[in-house]
Amino acid sequence: MKRCKICILPETFPGISYNSEGICNFCLAYKGHEHLEREKQKYRERFENLVNKQRKNSRYDCLMVWSGGKDSTYTLYLLKKKYKLDVLTFTFDNGFISPITLKNIQNVADNLGVDHILFKPRFDIMKKIFIESGKHELYSKKTLERASTICTSCIALIKFIALKTALEKQVRFIAYGWSPGQAPITASVFKNNFNMLNQMQQVFRIPLLKIAGDSIDNYFIDNTELQEFDNFPYNVSPLAFLDYNEEKIYKSIRNLGWQNPEDTDTNSTNCLLNSYAISIHVKKYHYHPYVFELANLVREHYLTRDEALKKINSEINLQTLNFVRKKLFE
Repeated sequence: MKRCKICILPETFPGISYNSEGICNFCLAYKGHEHLEREKQKYRERFENLVNKQRKNSRYDCLMVWSGGKDSTYTLYLLKKKYKLDVLTFTFDNGFISPITLKNIQNVADNLGVDHILFKPRFDIMKKIFIESGKHELYSKKTLERASTICTSCIALIKFIALKTALEKQVRFIAYGWSPGQAPITASVFKNNFNMLNQMQQVFRIPLLKIAGDSIDNYFIDNTELQEFDNFPYNVSPLAFLDYNEEKIYKSIRNLGWQNPEDTDTNSTNCLLNSYAISIHVKKYHYHPYVFELANLVREHYLTRDEALKKINSEINLQTLNFVRKKLFE
């Protein structure tokens, strides 16, 4: 399979093209490392100014959407230790969190001294959503470039339940542990607004309503209630504008009692379902659902090309894959 000579985007990726030297259009459009560093400084300063202005305006300074994986754990560590924020952590248990991850969450929460909410939705609803997300394209084709439909469905629920929690507690920031490859720098700090949230919510609610019925509305915000709010929180993705180094990340979080799960795939450090989602996506679309994120990380010098290729070419843990299939279909 042909791949870009600089990043790892394959010829099967939507909208891909190559010049005569085998370099893809995404790499050709990249503005360079110096431009990225200027942008990172701009958004870092914007975040720090907002933190200084908004700090202690509510009981908690920030709601951290915490998967228990390495990136979100490191983000939590930075918010707590570097920025001295009073953080409320929120974990969405989709029924497939690695047992090691659950232990990691307990260890890190205790060692950092943070309050933690574990939200576990009904598994019969999640099961229907994951099965149908594996069979059908529920959202726009654009979403397939960044994640599998299974992951997109899960993340949608996470985002809106987290938003409900932040609004109820009047928290000013919702933080995510997206890697720089997942979160573009221009979207790393932005304030939510009614029109955007209302439109986005319907994009996800309507397909999931058809799958799971009215019970799905427990996880979204009623439009009337949404209209009552006039001061929405900011969404922030700190790893997009802070230093990102996997070796440093692992060293920092291991000191907090975090251990690397052995039952997840090479692209996740928290979720067993990810292996199944990857296998479905690759079979349908002939490219890995993490390839866009990893290509960005290569392009921006966070990973080498060989390191990224290793992540997408590694074999899926068959024991984990069979466990997921059995839990979904038996």
